[in-house]
Amino acid sequence: MKDLLNYIVTSLVSNKDAIAIDEQAEGTDIILTLTVDPADMGLIIGKNGQTIRAIRKLLTVRAIAENVRINLQLNEPATEKSI
Repeated sequence: MKDLLNYIVTSLVSNKDAIAIDEQAEGTDIILTLTVDPADMGLIIGKNGQTIRAIRKLLTVRAIAENVRINLQLNEPATEKSI
């Protein structure tokens, strides 16, 4: 699952070095946590969340084929706030 998500996200973002994917398996459940560069968050989410919804749908199709459950979480990257 991690390789599919990495392929999809790498094709979308401009800063490929900032991609971090954490995969945790708990029985038949797989939890993927995706972190990208703050500038690329809008590209991953898409207009009205359409892009992230489509990514989740693709992962769900593969999860059904592998007889597992998938959960994709999108982490908000830590940014330094200057006042």
